Amino acid sequence: MKENCMNKLKIGLIGLGTVGCGVYKTIQNIDNVEIVKIAVKNINKPRSVEVPREMLTDNPYDVVNDPSIDVVVELIGGVEPAYDYISTAIKNGKHIVTANKELLAKRGEELFILSEEYNKVVLYEAAIAGGIPIIMPIKTILAGNKINRIQAILNGTTNYILTKMDVDGASYEDVLKEAQELGYAETDPTGDVEGFDAAYKITTLSTIAFKKRIKIENVYREGITKIRKEDMAKANEFGYKIKLIATATIDENDNADVRVHPMLVSKDSMLAHIDYVTNAVAISGHPIGNIVLSGPGAGEFPTASSVVGDILAIAAEFGRTDYMLPMMRCNHTSKANPVNIDNTYNKYYISITAPNAIGVIAKIGTICANKNISLSSILQKGVSDDNTADITVITESCQEKLIKEVVNELNDCTVNSIIRVAD
Repeated sequence: MKENCMNKLKIGLIGLGTVGCGVYKTIQNIDNVEIVKIAVKNINKPRSVEVPREMLTDNPYDVVNDPSIDVVVELIGGVEPAYDYISTAIKNGKHIVTANKELLAKRGEELFILSEEYNKVVLYEAAIAGGIPIIMPIKTILAGNKINRIQAILNGTTNYILTKMDVDGASYEDVLKEAQELGYAETDPTGDVEGFDAAYKITTLSTIAFKKRIKIENVYREGITKIRKEDMAKANEFGYKIKLIATATIDENDNADVRVHPMLVSKDSMLAHIDYVTNAVAISGHPIGNIVLSGPGAGEFPTASSVVGDILAIAAEFGRTDYMLPMMRCNHTSKANPVNIDNTYNKYYISITAPNAIGVIAKIGTICANKNISLSSILQKGVSDDNTADITVITESCQEKLIKEVVNELNDCTVNSIIRVAD
């Protein structure tokens, strides 16, 4: 136990980008912590904060090997070299705060084992939903609950794109270009629009909520690049909005169905009204029932809020106990049983272009009936100049692999879109 517990907690930052600048600015107003060293790529780069030059280094090992530093805050992202920086810091006796969702999803188990071996804590509130407090509530206030379901909007870029497509009636390509010009989407948007970012986040979130390890390789992932403005219009007609949903469920036998993909969400649900860059997490469990937490999922100060909150949680116990923050530690080692997407049951929205011929709707109905798939609704609107009909089908709940068989048998039709429908 450290004796000088009244001294300021000394922080080393790795990364001084948007979030790092927010953390630096926020900590200037807090009395019991101080940033003493910051690792950056380019010491001479202009930034939104004025930092004493002697505090900066372009070598992150100057931070993780500094014996005066108590907590290392990692804000650079990616798996390597971030893992090596953090693991070195832990071995050097430092606690960790990180916002690195990819690292946690891919190598979190190793980090938590290592941190326990060295009796250090790794806190990561900012890695899941930016400014929304979710990890600490699950670990503390909700600790007595058996959480069995999560539905969340965890990526602001895709939510912005889908909202603009809906509101403006615009195409994915046009809205993506606009989002890139406004800075809401990266030059290479793959991590966001293909669902990687949300998949990393739901991997860690479901691991914590279910108290069972979820492997990123078992998380089904599908992005928003195939969503058409026509799908948006039709979803509205049927009473839905289209959102990129990170969803996770677990049953009493520890079978976990964890995935990220677009879904038609009823306009009656709260998630349907989470728009633009806002994030939201809906949790179901016993005895709490259903709750929804919503707020900014990214940005300088929302994310800094979570990072600084983690720092202050460490500061509150630093030097006062030999085993810090026991409720926040990773204390589960058993793995969930992954559910293959083909074995899941969902409702489906299917957009079909079919020859305008007598009996085409009956044929679609027969193919579905032969697979024991019931149809909730089927709608044909107009006939195109090429004598094809635009048909929209919404099914009742059925097995994914059977829907794939249906699509294969619609050989004289074009299936434009298949989107799962939220319960």
